[in-house]
Amino acid sequence: MTSHSRHSVTPVTPEALYRPDQVAAMLGRSEWWVKDQARKTLIPYCRVGNSYRFTAEHLAEIVKLLEVRPQVSPPLVAVDPQPARSACPVGPERAAVPQTRLKARPPRRRLRELQTAAVA
Repeated sequence: MTSHSRHSVTPVTPEALYRPDQVAAMLGRSEWWVKDQARKTLIPYCRVGNSYRFTAEHLAEIVKLLEVRPQVSPPLVAVDPQPARSACPVGPERAAVPQTRLKARPPRRRLRELQTAAVA
């Protein structure tokens, strides 16, 4: 006679749970990184007792999260035969650009000396 519980739970064997150091070795990361990512809930994990544990499904999801997809390059555009004008004009056009002269501010020490002299 077998008894069936109301809830069907898939048993997880201890061999199916990976420790953070094992996961770190598989991912080429440090154990600290794995624990930190789990603590920040950036990667999936199980909490067994007071330690992080990872299943094979967690590892697959972590790898998926770390995956970098190639960027799709934009379609090639025909080159305009007329070159665009430069934002920094060179030659006679340069004179038309107004130029402002930068002025250095006095050191703070000097400002304090002037303020104390004005008060006294």
